[in-house]
Amino acid sequence: MLYWLLYQKLFHSFAPFRIFRYLTFRTAFASLTALFMALIVGPAVIRHLRDFQIQQYIRDEGPQAHKKKAGTPTMGGVLITIAIVIPTFLWADLGSRYVWIALLATLMFAGIGFADDYLKIVNRRNLGLTGRSKLMYQVGTGAAIAITLALLQKEGLYSTRLMVPFFKRTRPDLVINSLLHGHWWPLAFVPFVAFVALVIVGSSNAVNLTDGLDGLAIGCTIITAGALTVLTYVTGHAVLANYLELQYLPQVGELTIFCGAMVGSSIGFLWYNAHPAEIFMGDVGSLALGGAMGTVAVIIKQELLLPFIGGIFVIEAISVILQVGSYKLRKKRIFKMAPLHHHFELIGWSESKVIARFWILSLVFALFALTTLKLR
Repeated sequence: MLYWLLYQKLFHSFAPFRIFRYLTFRTAFASLTALFMALIVGPAVIRHLRDFQIQQYIRDEGPQAHKKKAGTPTMGGVLITIAIVIPTFLWADLGSRYVWIALLATLMFAGIGFADDYLKIVNRRNLGLTGRSKLMYQVGTGAAIAITLALLQKEGLYSTRLMVPFFKRTRPDLVINSLLHGHWWPLAFVPFVAFVALVIVGSSNAVNLTDGLDGLAIGCTIITAGALTVLTYVTGHAVLANYLELQYLPQVGELTIFCGAMVGSSIGFLWYNAHPAEIFMGDVGSLALGGAMGTVAVIIKQELLLPFIGGIFVIEAISVILQVGSYKLRKKRIFKMAPLHHHFELIGWSESKVIARFWILSLVFALFALTTLKLR
């Protein structure tokens, strides 16, 4: 909105408004807008959540130190989502379809998380949507995003080819070209739709599993979203994309503003979520952030780099998979408790130490991911 007003409408009347054409400037302002929005609105959100008794319920089998967190307001992800969406509306060029895809993906995953959190509050226990129903909604949302991107590919605005880290010449196509003509063309996109849904749903659930300690998930999100901001800017920049041999997508540049808003809103939320937390993000926040990051990675063709960028999220998810698989197959547990952050708590690490060390590892993963752009 502000981009349209200050640049497209008023630029000719007031030349200094020329500055609003620059993507880096608008990204910085989107980040600051999101940050201050979260900081200013945060206390009111916390107060209203307390008034409505929207509180976190702690599961009995978890670390006993977490019992004191019972009653802390949850569903703080509503604040995160608002602080992402509004700045993006203000500073992005809404003519970019990629911006709309990212916004709608965030809102849809936030809606799934909201329903899950709401049921937990109504039922007064740490169980909301059933695992099957939650997964069904997530897969449906991921498939809808994939189908939208497939339609853009038919218009020549998107590529279904994968960018493989370390191998610049290897770009497999996820579309079955032999089925592209005739009545069978929808089936040609089945592998692409399945893969995109897997990436987005996996990203959403990985962030959700990491959200177990004060500031852990949101701190890692700041680092991951920051790396995605850089990658998105490069992908939408013709010269840089060509230099780094990336897939250049002209309209993707505006998505940088969305990523910047995600960073700013996450920093603002961390102010209240830092240990000891005054508010938890809940599933409405973790599913939305994970879905947003997965969607951005798919759009900028960095699906295979996402596990490196968000390494902590992947490790946390794998720890749960290994724990469940081991117990079902061998009736033995690999870790004292999963996700992995709880294991380190139970072997004696303080909560603050776990959080700080996981943040450090998250930064290492993100920096390594960025270096792979030239390691090809």
